[in-house]
Order: sequence, then structure tokens, then C-alpha cells
Amino acid sequence: MSTTVENIQRQISENPILIYMKGSPQLPQCGFSAQTVQALMACGERFAFVNVLDNPDIRAELPKVANWPTFPQLWVEGELVGGCDIVVEMHNNGELEPLVKQAAERARQNEEGASE
Repeated sequence: MSTTVENIQRQISENPILIYMKGSPQLPQCGFSAQTVQALMACGERFAFVNVLDNPDIRAELPKVANWPTFPQLWVEGELVGGCDIVVEMHNNGELEPLVKQAAERARQNEEGASE
């Protein structure tokens, strides 16, 4: 297994809410990433991001790992949620926020449990 694939798997497992996107949440580099990040930010929880434009190895390998060809990609608790269309649709019909809030709450509980 390549180091890039291991790196991707580690990022996905270590970050309960993770978006692979073009650019950053503050400065998205494509419209799809901008829409996805806006929907995610509306949920009000912290999330991690990886700018695939700064990481060409991840940009090349992640579609194979995820079996999903495009960016952005939202991952929650190790599962691929989907890309822009799916995330925006989930946001619009009220499914995204509970998913994100539950993941963030479980991550907080795990952190508290680990520090006791």
C-alpha cells in the first residue's frame, strides 16, 4: 500500500468530519467546493479539510480509495457522505446538520473519555 493511501486512511479515521476540497473553507477554489463548505459551515461544527490542489498525490489517489471520482468529498466518521450535490441536498432537506452534530458530539465524548 502506498504511503499516500495510508495517509488518506489516517486522515479519514482521525477526523470525524473531513472535507477534501479544492482550496480552503475561507478561500474555496471551485464553486462545488464553495457550496459544499457553506452547507457544512451552516451546521455550526468544526471540521477538518484537505486542499487537494496543494496535495496532488491525494488528489490522484483519493478517487480510487473512495470509489468516487470528483471533489469535494465529505467524510463523516470514516464514511463517505458524498460530493456537492448530495451534501447540498442533505443540507436543504435537514439531514446534514443532525449527521454532523452527532459526529461532532461523539468526537467530543471520545476526547473527554480519553483525557480522564
